[in-house]
Amino acid sequence: MDVRTLAPLRALLALACLCAPYFRGGEGLVHALSLNGKWALRNSNGSLRMSARVPGCVHTALRENALIQDPYYRFNDRAYRWIALDNWTYAVTFSVPPEIRRKRSVRLVFDGVDTVSTVSVNDAVVGTTDNMFRRYDFDVSRALKGDGNVLTVSLASAVEYAARRSRAHRSYKVPPECPPAVQKGECHVNFIRKAQSSFSWDWGPSFPTLGIWRDVRLEAFDALRLLYLAPTAHYDPDLSRWRLRVDLIVEALEAAVGHVTLLLPELSTRRTVQVSFRPGRNRNTFVLGVNKSAGVDLWWPNGHGEQSRYELSLQVALDGGLAVETRVPVYFRTVELVQEPIAGSPGLSFYFRVNGVPVFLKGSNWIPAHSFQDQVTPETLRNLLQSAADANMNTLRVWGGGVYEQDLFYSMCDDLGIMIWQDFMFACALYPTESDFMDTVGEEVAHQVRRLKSHPSIIVWSGNNENEAAIASNWFGIPSSERLRYLKDYVSLYVNLIGDVVKKEDQSRPFLTSSPTNGVESEREGWVASNPYDTHYGDVHFYSYLTDCWDWKGFPRSRFASEYGFQSWPSFSTLQKVSAPEDWSYSSNFSTHRQHHLRGNDEMLLQAALHFLAPNSTDPLQAYRDTLYLTQVMQAECVKAQTEFYRRSRSDIVEGQGHTMGALYWQLNDIWQGPSWSSIEFGGKWKMLHYFAQDFFAPVLPVGFLDEGTLLIYAVSDLSGDLTLRVVLTVYRWSSLEPICTASSAAAPVSGGSAQLLYKRHVEELLGGCGNCTAFTCLLTFHLEEAAGGRQRGPANRLFLSSLSEAQGLQKPRITTQVQQDGDAFAVTIRTSAVAPFLWLDVGDVPGRFDSNGFLMVSESRSARFYPWAPTSAAEVSRALRVTTLRDLY
Repeated sequence: MDVRTLAPLRALLALACLCAPYFRGGEGLVHALSLNGKWALRNSNGSLRMSARVPGCVHTALRENALIQDPYYRFNDRAYRWIALDNWTYAVTFSVPPEIRRKRSVRLVFDGVDTVSTVSVNDAVVGTTDNMFRRYDFDVSRALKGDGNVLTVSLASAVEYAARRSRAHRSYKVPPECPPAVQKGECHVNFIRKAQSSFSWDWGPSFPTLGIWRDVRLEAFDALRLLYLAPTAHYDPDLSRWRLRVDLIVEALEAAVGHVTLLLPELSTRRTVQVSFRPGRNRNTFVLGVNKSAGVDLWWPNGHGEQSRYELSLQVALDGGLAVETRVPVYFRTVELVQEPIAGSPGLSFYFRVNGVPVFLKGSNWIPAHSFQDQVTPETLRNLLQSAADANMNTLRVWGGGVYEQDLFYSMCDDLGIMIWQDFMFACALYPTESDFMDTVGEEVAHQVRRLKSHPSIIVWSGNNENEAAIASNWFGIPSSERLRYLKDYVSLYVNLIGDVVKKEDQSRPFLTSSPTNGVESEREGWVASNPYDTHYGDVHFYSYLTDCWDWKGFPRSRFASEYGFQSWPSFSTLQKVSAPEDWSYSSNFSTHRQHHLRGNDEMLLQAALHFLAPNSTDPLQAYRDTLYLTQVMQAECVKAQTEFYRRSRSDIVEGQGHTMGALYWQLNDIWQGPSWSSIEFGGKWKMLHYFAQDFFAPVLPVGFLDEGTLLIYAVSDLSGDLTLRVVLTVYRWSSLEPICTASSAAAPVSGGSAQLLYKRHVEELLGGCGNCTAFTCLLTFHLEEAAGGRQRGPANRLFLSSLSEAQGLQKPRITTQVQQDGDAFAVTIRTSAVAPFLWLDVGDVPGRFDSNGFLMVSESRSARFYPWAPTSAAEVSRALRVTTLRDLY
């Protein structure tokens, strides 16, 4: 990782420790004994016995004991299917120190068990689990002894459990039963509360894991135990004052009275209130009015301001001297989801207002970073999240088929200003509504909201991914006579259960039942709209792989685009780690096996063929490398075209559609090395798309396009202040590095938070005055300049007037490079003999990223900087560096 990110990471790790409650005060002390570490693991018949790390999973343990290969290698996802079909038992022997044994109550706490298990202490069953996303808490006070305690967690196959649950549900089907065959997955995932993608998805493998995937510990206490502490900030506009709502959930062994003190020292704010606790679980809510004379610094999204943080101290003192004390971070920000009429358009707006400011949400969708969650390290998270921030993203949607992420993920997003659209973990399926299923979901949702609601980065809860659309569009072929049953189940689960729990637990941010959804219009229609993809309401998911992605008229001018994208393959260096030489062909069995999207490999080539020539190298390996590169060119150009369309549509209403206020492409990251919609490869390497995202998500951006032969160029600004800008346009021939001519627009005011048309001219008229260029012989570059002083604002952009397969005069360039050390980075000087579109710098396995890549080179030389994520040298970077341009393919 970039050495510049190590210090912030250490600070965040320290903050994570600070955020964990600590306790003090005589007899009130809560003692915790971690049971993480080395456990024993065996399969059902005892033929496999080994040591295993906790937190961890069976697959990781088998790999670390050299009993299996890398599960990601070649076809091992199918070869190791047997692991998920077996039952496994974790066991650990431990001693209980006297200070814990002396306590009146001892609880065994699991922050995460994956998934179905029976838990025993010294051969006595103390509890069971059936939900990967719940915290489990068992009373083991009478089961413990001093030495030689044996804790066992007997895990049942999630695949077999889900199948049994499905078979037991005889009254009616709950589709889908199985994933599409191309996904090579397991069936009935909707019958188990587990990461839905662990049974396979169209971008990932089937690894239905088993394990103890988060921390496990003993908690011992005599009187009081803190379970949840969650402060959320609220602004009272009538009083022009901030209030802090503090939700406190504690467990008391007996009735007690005392007082609670809340302290915000940096804001000179303090309050002490009397409190009483009854035996059992107690929930108290306190409101702390912030000192009006103290200036409150707000938390802002990335690109809009600082991410200010304060610290809340909470002290609970009981009569008799018992005390609990903890400290947690506090952030001040407001968020509103605005759905209101728009002049000149039917329907309603759909945008987020943060601290009273409308914010265009720019970003992507987050999936699990690994099939085995114990492999997701702080460094992995930091690399991916910093990469999102560095690409000018301010939002990630945590998709509903994965997991609720670990605490550090959200703390990092808080620190980076990355807003989170948080789905609950339901996706692309219908779900049962038996009482035990609903009960465990209720516990899951309550726990996750209590755990996460203090994070300012989370701006919205969403009940599921695409389940409203599944019913409305009848994905599963439900007869019309049975539709009411499924509508009732949908409302019961997402509205009456999840929605009600969210409203009870958190009033500080909005809740949506689904994505996509028409929002309040879906609610008006009984929570399932007739068309959840209506561009006049809510958010939209849109995919179209065979229509021309350069044609912006094919994109929906929606209020908010929360999913869209195109596939590509990762780089050869990423695939090489999990493949063999016989796999290095686009038509190999490996390539077919890794593709989990039906006809996906063909769709990529068909889309590329609309505008590019196919690679024609006679060297099979080079042809394979070139094809991988071409899929990334295609993906980057397609997502660029669609994202720029959404960004320029933020201020427009065209035929009643527009005011687009969000663009979250699918998807940011990968779960393994294979084809997907991601912009970052597994391992952290940026695809061409992610380099493009740096520009198309820039705070100030020129966007150019053709409409019936007319060239239009918009200035898009996410800034809070106004600018006065002009467009400066340059015309080049494909055959020459010398510009043909330039043109510019008149300077015009560009309001902050708007997209405004600055340049409009018929393209033939423009080209005719530039050496009689044609759409096939010339191309355009353009940028924005401030009227006063001529300072460039935002990145330069370009417009291809024809498909590059039709570009006349495009030559194969001679490229030379020179690499020099430049502080902590490396300066790469590139020289070319000809115009070079999509110039790609690749350093193979050398970890790091460039500041710019995949660019159009229209000058004889330019430089790029490479930022390494590990120690390296200029010689190593130079040896590894490969340069590819589009013209090298043919």
